[in-house]
Amino acid sequence: MNDNQKRILRLKQEHALPQEEWFALFSSWTPDDREFAAVHAKEIAQKKFGNRIYVRGLIEFSNYCKNDCLYCGIRRSNANAERYRLTEDTILECCHAGYQYGFRTFVLQSGEDGAYGPEKLIPLLKKIRQTYPDCAITLSAGEYSYETYQAFFDAGATRYLLRHETADPCHYAKLHPEKMSWEKRIQCLHDLKKAGFQTGCGFMVGSPFQTVEHLVKEMLFIHDFQPEMVGIGPFIPHKDTPFRNEKSGSVELTLFLLSLLRLQQPDLLLPATTALETLEHQGREKGILAGANVIMPNISPDDVRKKYLLYDNKFNGGLKENILDSPLRKQMQKIGYEIVIDRGDHGA
Repeated sequence: MNDNQKRILRLKQEHALPQEEWFALFSSWTPDDREFAAVHAKEIAQKKFGNRIYVRGLIEFSNYCKNDCLYCGIRRSNANAERYRLTEDTILECCHAGYQYGFRTFVLQSGEDGAYGPEKLIPLLKKIRQTYPDCAITLSAGEYSYETYQAFFDAGATRYLLRHETADPCHYAKLHPEKMSWEKRIQCLHDLKKAGFQTGCGFMVGSPFQTVEHLVKEMLFIHDFQPEMVGIGPFIPHKDTPFRNEKSGSVELTLFLLSLLRLQQPDLLLPATTALETLEHQGREKGILAGANVIMPNISPDDVRKKYLLYDNKFNGGLKENILDSPLRKQMQKIGYEIVIDRGDHGA
C-alpha cells in the first residue's frame, strides 16, 4: 500500500484530511489510486444506500441568463443561443408526465432569467407542491436574497442547487465577469441553508486556471460547509464562449473526486452528471461505481433540450417511459444497482 492509498484509508476512517495531505494526494495520485478510492467509496455508498440509485426529473425551463460567465453557453453575450422559456402550463405538463414515469423529485433549472423571477416561480412552486405533495422540488435558478430563498422554501421547494464553481475567490474572478462576486455566491449558499433548504454546491473539474491548490480548497470548503448535495463534472468548452479553445477536464480526475467526496461525506447525495456522460461512454455507470448515487434524466420537452447548451455536444438523453421499464434501469442493473421510485432525501 502506497502513501496515497494510506491517505485514502485515513479519509475513509476520519472523513477529513489536513490541507497538506490533500495537496500531497492531488499532486501525485495515479490510476491505481483512483481505482483504490473507488472500491472504498463504493463500499461506503452501498453501506449507506444499499444498491439504490435515486433519480430526479430535470426540467430546464429557461435558457435566458443575465450573467456573462466566461465558460457558459447560455451566457448573456452569446447571440447564437436559441433562447426559450417554458410556460407554466408546459412545466406542469412535464411534472405530470414525470410523475407517471415514476419520478418523485422534480429539478427545475434555468439561467438567471429576470423574466422568470419570484413573481412567477412562487405561484408555480405552490401549484407543484399542491399537486404532488409526495414529491421533492429542487430549484436551481441562481442567486437571490435570503428573503426570496425563504419565500421559495415556503412555497414548497425543498432543495436548491447552486454550484459555487470554485472555492477560491481569485479563481472565481477568472471565470466570471467583474460584477459577479465569489463572496455573494458563498453568502447565497449560507442563506439557502438558513432558509431550510437541503443545499447543493459544486464545481467544474479541470476548469481553466484550476490548480492542485484549488482542488485542495474545494475539498476543504465542502468539508466545512457540509452540503447535502454536491454536483461536479468535467469542464467542457462551448464554441461561443471565451474559453472555446480550452481543453476539457479529466474524466479520470472527476471519477477520483467523486470517490473522495463519498469518503469525506458518506451520506452525500452525489449525482453522476450529464457532463460526465457527455465525455465518457457509460460515464453515468462509471460515476455510480465511483461512489455516486443520483441520476437526473431530462424530462424537458424534446424541442428545447438541445437549446439548453451549457457546453458543446451535451448529452441530451431523456426519459419517456416508466422508469422501471426504461433502458436506464437496465443499465444500472448491469452494474448491480437498482433504480428506486423514491424522493431520495438526504438522511432518509
